[in-house]
Amino acid sequence: MAKKNLIIDTNVFLSDSDCFRKFENNDLFIPVKVLEELDKHKKRQDSVGFHARRSIKTLDTLRGSGSLSKGVRIGKGLGILKILKVEELAVDELPRGLSHNSADHLILAGALAIKIANPKRKCIVVSQDINMRVIADAIGLETQDYQSSQVVESREAIYEGFRKALVDDQEIYLYEEDFGNNPLMPNEFVMLVSSSNEKKTAIGRFDAWHLPILHLINVDDDLSWGVRPKNKEQRCGLDLLFDDDIPLVSLIGRAGSGKTLMAIMAGLEQVLGMDEGKYQKIVISRPVEPMGKDIGFLPGTMEDKILPWLKPIQDNLQFIMGSDRTMFDMYMQKGKIEVEALTYIRGRSISNAFVIIDEAQNLTAHEVKTIITRIGENTKIVLTGDIEQIDNIYTNEMSNGLTYAVERLKGSHLSGHITFKKGERSKLATEASKLL
Repeated sequence: MAKKNLIIDTNVFLSDSDCFRKFENNDLFIPVKVLEELDKHKKRQDSVGFHARRSIKTLDTLRGSGSLSKGVRIGKGLGILKILKVEELAVDELPRGLSHNSADHLILAGALAIKIANPKRKCIVVSQDINMRVIADAIGLETQDYQSSQVVESREAIYEGFRKALVDDQEIYLYEEDFGNNPLMPNEFVMLVSSSNEKKTAIGRFDAWHLPILHLINVDDDLSWGVRPKNKEQRCGLDLLFDDDIPLVSLIGRAGSGKTLMAIMAGLEQVLGMDEGKYQKIVISRPVEPMGKDIGFLPGTMEDKILPWLKPIQDNLQFIMGSDRTMFDMYMQKGKIEVEALTYIRGRSISNAFVIIDEAQNLTAHEVKTIITRIGENTKIVLTGDIEQIDNIYTNEMSNGLTYAVERLKGSHLSGHITFKKGERSKLATEASKLL
């Protein structure tokens, strides 16, 4: 394969500080403006700041191998990395109308300079910014996207945790060879459909080929707050949420499908209800990611600041426990229900708790890993989210933290997943999720 010159945009480093070693033996060029952009983000206390700091440290390490302005070898079998100084940028080659003060335009000027200096080698701008790629293409530069944590090719390919299988009425057997290149995963739900009458069905959970299909846990008669599953996906979700042998559960579903409600209800049951004492407390959190324009800083303590973001959680808690806030406030004061800011979760070890991370689709792969590795003994963590509603500009449906966790952990006996298909909030909410 012919060697290429790659000009790397700032957002690539901000989403994946390990990207240096992921471009094979192609040469990497970084306009000095990228370093200025990284410096602006290095003090942030989120994953963007983490990757900015880590990228700068990697560049400093490479600096020990030679001069970055002349080019240094990234590693064995890898290409050369070179920092482009301002005077090396082909600013005069930028079309009229493109500002010379824009960071994006200066990065493109660097790409034009490399293209002019090496006409026989393909020059490509690597960026996650769609508009950057459009402008680059408009001025005659080749571009490509960069997805560090993309684990599936399309949204349709994301693991759903549920499938149908035709079986004979007299002898109900599943054969591994019948599933070919798409084998059953541990804790995947199977709807057994009669080959003679498709209306005759039964749902079970797959464990392993040498073991029988597991019956779903029946908790309908024992639930303390009267909330019952309304469809087969919710019933499968409860089966995972009440299984002590599955410490990680992920629930994906459209708005109003009941994923958060089922998670909170299962947590309350196992902390305060029929299984009281199984866990000491419920820890609830969600990413602080605004929809639309941010309203700015909020006054008060950490609890005061995070409370508006957790209002949807409160709505579900009050739906389950009743409209009276007295009981909810009492459990908060006793520490049975704990509101946690994800910003401060690094360094913690959470034990004996039922942890719910709502809106997990707005997390990056790195953030999901950070959260899951905080989980201690006798703790269950539930990730819920809607991959069709992502507010984080650094992820998409195929690369967000929730999808990443689902795909990477689907082969583990310690995790279970189910996708909720049917909306149960209201007819309007269901219709809007489909048509809007």
